[in-house]
Amino acid sequence: MGSGIVFSLCFGSHDEKNLKNSLSASFVLIAIVMILLTIIPLILLNNIVQWLNIPNEIIDITSTYLQIIFCGIPAVFLYNYFAAYLKSIGNSVMPLIFLGVSTIINIVLDLFFVVICHFGISGAAYATIIAQYISGIGITLYVLQHHPIVRRALTHIQFHKSHLQQIASYSIFTCLQQTVMNLGILMVQGLVNSFGTTIMAAFAAAVKIDSFAYMPAQEYGNAFSTFAAQNVGASKKDRVMQGIKCAIFTIIIYCSIASLVLWFMAKPLMQIFVDANELGIINAGIQYLHIEGAFYIGIGLLFFFYGLYRALGKPEMSLVLTIISLGTRVVLAYSISPYVGVTAIWWAIPIGWILADATGFIYFMIKKKQIFESISN
Repeated sequence: MGSGIVFSLCFGSHDEKNLKNSLSASFVLIAIVMILLTIIPLILLNNIVQWLNIPNEIIDITSTYLQIIFCGIPAVFLYNYFAAYLKSIGNSVMPLIFLGVSTIINIVLDLFFVVICHFGISGAAYATIIAQYISGIGITLYVLQHHPIVRRALTHIQFHKSHLQQIASYSIFTCLQQTVMNLGILMVQGLVNSFGTTIMAAFAAAVKIDSFAYMPAQEYGNAFSTFAAQNVGASKKDRVMQGIKCAIFTIIIYCSIASLVLWFMAKPLMQIFVDANELGIINAGIQYLHIEGAFYIGIGLLFFFYGLYRALGKPEMSLVLTIISLGTRVVLAYSISPYVGVTAIWWAIPIGWILADATGFIYFMIKKKQIFESISN
């Protein structure tokens, strides 16, 4: 994500030389991270499972699943690297096509490995990483064939210290942001698991529905980030401002509709994942979706601010907003849930969003003049 912003800036300013060098530097840096993220989790697998408070009855299948899934990280690297390049030059169609093909393959292999071959949890994991490698290798071959600049960048890797610094300045904060975000989510998951398998199952199902509902807002924020970065690179501050207004309006409309739909459809959506007789799980999931889903505008605007500050060359602000959002969620959840129960965890989520949004808005209003002067220069 951080490298994609650098690609967009170079593309917007028609700087082909820096784009080529940035592609080289980014590939090397992300490849190093990929290697570490593949090896370290496999080494610490037992510690990870224990830290997440996984119930004893599912520790073995959880470990099996994760051990296989971690082997798919190189494929995730390939897909996201080349997808970031394509999106940075305005081609969001091809990444979608490869992702769509991967999804279909994943579903088909899930059915084959689990239902027909009876491989269980291992089958589901293998289906996922096979689909990931097909999309990762597929998009790699497509880009190398149709985009000579990328082929030259990766066959003759050349870059200077300045390119590493530029990539790092965007990517390090973005990596930290994503790390903090997922760390916070894992801490909340660990707390949820402590309430037993009923709440754990309800949360697992509700989060799937929740992620599907707000995913368009997240990807819209990423797309806006690319759009804004291209125009920052081209020094078109008027288009940046127009994009900000359009993005806010679109996010508010979409999130309002998503919240409304989820409010009335929470029960049938939960029943997609949970047997209708499991009333305890379904009711707990409905409660989560009604509380958290009512505030989708909060997370939609938060994704917008993430994208905006990355595009404006201030990725550290995205990290700050993530820390505020996740920090609030974790602190409130751990400090209040022992007294009022699992409902405190559900309410902590939107409260964190709202506080982060307020911070992002106030900072933008204070720095607005300075930011747009830097774009003109």
